Amino acid sequence: MKKTVCLLGILALLTASATAGILTNNNQSATFIRLLSRNASLDVDAVYYNPAGLVKLSDGFHLSLHNQMITQDKKIINGFPLLNDPNYLGEVRVPFFPDLYAVYKKGNLAVSFGVGPNAGGGTADFKQGLPSFEIPFSMFPPLLTNMGVPTSAYDVDIAFKGKSVFMGFQLNLSYAVSPSLAFGVGGRLIQATNKYEGSITDVRINPGGNWVSAYDFFMSIGQPIYAAMVADKELNVKQTGSGFTPILSLCFTPNESLAFSLKYEFNTRLELTNKTTVDDTGMFPDGEKFRNDIPAILSAGLRYAITPAFRSYLSFSYYFDKSANWEGAEEFVNHNTYELGLGLEYELSRLVTISGGYLRTQFDLSPYYQDDINHELTSDSVGAGLKLNLTNRLSLELGGLYVFYKKYQKLDSNGMVSDFPVTFNRTTFDAAVGINYRF
Repeated sequence: MKKTVCLLGILALLTASATAGILTNNNQSATFIRLLSRNASLDVDAVYYNPAGLVKLSDGFHLSLHNQMITQDKKIINGFPLLNDPNYLGEVRVPFFPDLYAVYKKGNLAVSFGVGPNAGGGTADFKQGLPSFEIPFSMFPPLLTNMGVPTSAYDVDIAFKGKSVFMGFQLNLSYAVSPSLAFGVGGRLIQATNKYEGSITDVRINPGGNWVSAYDFFMSIGQPIYAAMVADKELNVKQTGSGFTPILSLCFTPNESLAFSLKYEFNTRLELTNKTTVDDTGMFPDGEKFRNDIPAILSAGLRYAITPAFRSYLSFSYYFDKSANWEGAEEFVNHNTYELGLGLEYELSRLVTISGGYLRTQFDLSPYYQDDINHELTSDSVGAGLKLNLTNRLSLELGGLYVFYKKYQKLDSNGMVSDFPVTFNRTTFDAAVGINYRF
């Protein structure tokens, strides 16, 4: 079970989504970034957020292309007293996070297609490694000192870099059974790929005050077990798998001012398989398979036009994390994750619409879940942006998002030291641009 938690956590480390459940990206358009509430969307990004609502589009073919540029820093302060430096930083830079939507609407029927990164989508670089990798080496100086070899320091080069993308290819059929009620049915094919590269090299210690290779030292004193522990290690592995998500949706629009939506995405059964080139860690046996489901999601949305030019949006998304199969890791989820969003937009003129939004993402996870490899943080996000109607058929959307995370602190322990403090924090900024065209 602990190994599965670690693997799930490595995926979390690589994910720089602005808003998400544990494995699901919810930021799927520039419109979302500028409003943070899209569950009752009646625009082209409803392909993802509210498929049934696509019947409210004008007849014809609609195309929408979005990209996000995401910057995230994952910060860890580990108070284990033997570490050289308690501060660790993981940098995630995502210059290309695309979504494409296409809709054909005719009368009461709409057929739509969408593609985008439903999980992952980023590359993480931990240039200093992670505390859980380094702590075992920091314990060698006191170990040797207790063995009668005075040793006061250690040094090690640790690096970990990974890339994760779960691309979703979605197809929907939406139909209006009356002017006020529409249903949608669809599905999403998930193609998942993770790639990990890492190394632990050049472990050194200073017995008697002289820096030497730890491996050479332990071999010279007849300690091959310790020598194996400090030997150089490399990792190069690729994981792949696919799954399918059935999707049902409903949209109720009793009048021009009000729209209500419901959507349910079923649990995605996802099994990943290791293709391992090098694995000196023993964590990724070649050919091993493991479950990494994407949880079911229930979402609801409300759109209300206070005036024809001033619109409000309310969204609620609930992730059934505890019902997913993570081969035991789901047991460390105390309560399922939820998100609550509010967005407002105002048409300054026929050309310019301004908007802003707020989103709360709430996690409730056991302290056993939260460690340097595997942690999620409750957050408050604020977004803003604008829409420019360049012509009657072409519009441009710009948005920016900043996420305020709730710092998580816990007391940790191992076989040598008890109750040392560990703190997790993050910063995230997301800039997005979208183009919509109606043929």
